[in-house]
Amino acid sequence: MTQALLEVRGLVKRYGGLVATDRLDLSVRAGEIHALIGPNGAGKTTLIQQLSGALTPDAGGIVFDGADVTALSMHERVRRGLARSYQITSIFTRLSVLDNVALALQARSGGSLRFWAAARAEAQRYEQAAALLGRVGLGERLAQTAGALSHGEQRQLEVGIALATGARLLLLDEPMAGMGPEESERMVALLQGLRGELTLLLVEHDMDAVFRLADTLSVLVAGRIIASGAPALIRADAEVRRAYLGDDIEEGA
Repeated sequence: MTQALLEVRGLVKRYGGLVATDRLDLSVRAGEIHALIGPNGAGKTTLIQQLSGALTPDAGGIVFDGADVTALSMHERVRRGLARSYQITSIFTRLSVLDNVALALQARSGGSLRFWAAARAEAQRYEQAAALLGRVGLGERLAQTAGALSHGEQRQLEVGIALATGARLLLLDEPMAGMGPEESERMVALLQGLRGELTLLLVEHDMDAVFRLADTLSVLVAGRIIASGAPALIRADAEVRRAYLGDDIEEGA
């Protein structure tokens, strides 16, 4: 069995009398696409924020690649390869798509983002950036200003920058949100193509995309994981159907 890359044990987050994360346990295997689903208000985004370092849990621990990262900052987690897409992908909207990825490669190698002009002279770096953009479906947008990309294309660029920065586990909070059918289809294909290379933990309400993508599904209800396993097992779980899926999943299956 593939070793867990991320282990969450007994995680707790309270807001006054509200328990947003209730002694939560979660395991994400290296190389898998792991989807986190649940009703609105279940605590999904709160969990993602704790995993990324944006929120500090009140109790429990987060272990990434065998090391306890519970007390580490967001930037320290990014350096270790654990990142949420928007954290590591502060897109420079006035720069070209190619420059955005080249800057991420420069930062990974220890260069400073302030000296982005120097990166332009690095032909090898730009060749690598162009290859990464081709992988995420933006090979024909290299010279376009990043701010002029469509919403879906900007999300594709975020994934390209994540690859450039060396992320090993990428947290995606509703990657298909705001996309039309064609953009959603492109994103699904992109994420499928990363299976086994990059570990993904995604929150997504599009159940069709979830069941097409996920190797493992975890269902979060009232701050707790009530079930976790292969999509077929989750689909058939009586408790999950009562709490979240209902009968709609059969109609969309």
